[in-house]
Amino acid sequence: MPTVSESTLRDMLVGIYSAKGASAEEAETVARHQVGANLVGHDSHGIMRTRGYVDLIDKGHIVPGAPYEVERSSATSAVINGNWGFGFVVTERAMTETIEKAKEAGVAMAAVRYQGHVGRLGAYAAMGYTDVIVRHLAEDQSDVLESFARLARVRESLLEA
Repeated sequence: MPTVSESTLRDMLVGIYSAKGASAEEAETVARHQVGANLVGHDSHGIMRTRGYVDLIDKGHIVPGAPYEVERSSATSAVINGNWGFGFVVTERAMTETIEKAKEAGVAMAAVRYQGHVGRLGAYAAMGYTDVIVRHLAEDQSDVLESFARLARVRESLLEA
């Protein structure tokens, strides 16, 4: 079986999605998530889905460049309309915004609707996980080792999902 580098796969996918009308940023986000899924062993959500995503674009079920619309927002929540954009792009942005809300308020959530397939859910959980570790270490040094062990177990269970 041929071996293809991570960067070559990403470049190929960026080219495919760009040719289908995605912006460079959208194409790079989708490619990063798909290749990332393969790299953690979740092949069912990796590059094998490319043909299906292209078909969904052709049918109008994924809309490259779709507007990201915040329908409702508060200090701790948001409702997002992805307007059938790439689920990877919509969900990553929603997660980034939700993490920022949680930093301020201590907890936050978002509901996202009308978007394409989001890929491997563990990628989004890992975004929050990384931020939690950094915040925890900055705020509470007393139980660092115990906390690392506990968070490592949580992280492993998320990556296995």
